[in-house]
Amino acid sequence: MIYKPAEDSYLLEGVVKDYLKDKEKSIKILDMGSGSGIQAQACIGLGFKNVLAVDINPEVITHLKTKDFNTLQSDLFSKIEGKFDIIIFNAPYLPEDEREPEDIKLATTAGKEGYEVIVRFLKESKEHLSKDGKILLLFSSLSRPEVILSKADELGYKHELISSSKLDFEKLYVYRFEL
Repeated sequence: MIYKPAEDSYLLEGVVKDYLKDKEKSIKILDMGSGSGIQAQACIGLGFKNVLAVDINPEVITHLKTKDFNTLQSDLFSKIEGKFDIIIFNAPYLPEDEREPEDIKLATTAGKEGYEVIVRFLKESKEHLSKDGKILLLFSSLSRPEVILSKADELGYKHELISSSKLDFEKLYVYRFEL
C-alpha cells in the first residue's frame, strides 16, 4: 500500500516549502518514508536537484521510480550512506492496533506505543546529518510527544515546534531538530 497524502502530508508539505524557500539549491535532502512522494516532489518543485526519496516498501519504490525520483529501498538508514543537510520524515506515528491490516501498518504504525520508529529514526539520523543539518519531523499527539522530545533531549538534539494542526481525534506537530 502506498500512503495517500492526507492532512499530515499537507501540513508537512507547507512547512517544507516555507522552510526551503531561501535555501541554497545544491543542498542534499533526504525524504525518509517518502510514501506518495509528496515531500520529494515539493523539494524538486522548488528547484532542488539533490533529493533522495527513501521508503521501506518496495511498492512505494516502484511508484517513485515512475516519477523519475532518485530512490532507495531502506529500513530507515540501513542502506543509506552519506550526510544530508535536510532530512524530512512524515513518520509512521500511530500506536499498534491489532485490527489494522499488515500492509497499512507499515505506513502508519510506529510501534506498540506509537513512538518507537520515531525514536529509532532520531538515533540513526545523528550519523547522517551534516554539520548544520536539520530534520523536519511530523508526528501526532497519539505518538506520546513527551517521550519523543525527552529521547531527543537525551540524544543531544535541540528542537523547536514549527507548526501544528488540530484534527478531530489528534493534534499533528512538525518539529525542527538539530544537533
